[in-house]
Amino acid sequence: MMADGKKEEKEVLTPKEAANYLRISQSALYRYMRNKQIPCFKVGNRWRFKKSVLDKWIEKEMLKSNK
Repeated sequence: MMADGKKEEKEVLTPKEAANYLRISQSALYRYMRNKQIPCFKVGNRWRFKKSVLDKWIEKEMLKSNK
């Protein structure tokens, strides 16, 4: 927690954190990754997700589904 009582939010998420953030299973997340359907990147040999990029991806997916 930060000094003002607000919870500090992470900008870079692990796959587990990203799945929780998106409220999907980790297996679904890895399927999206395998099919290159979700933005992610590697740090060394570990996959990571940038929260702000996921938020933009969500918006884009919402627009596609509303067509």
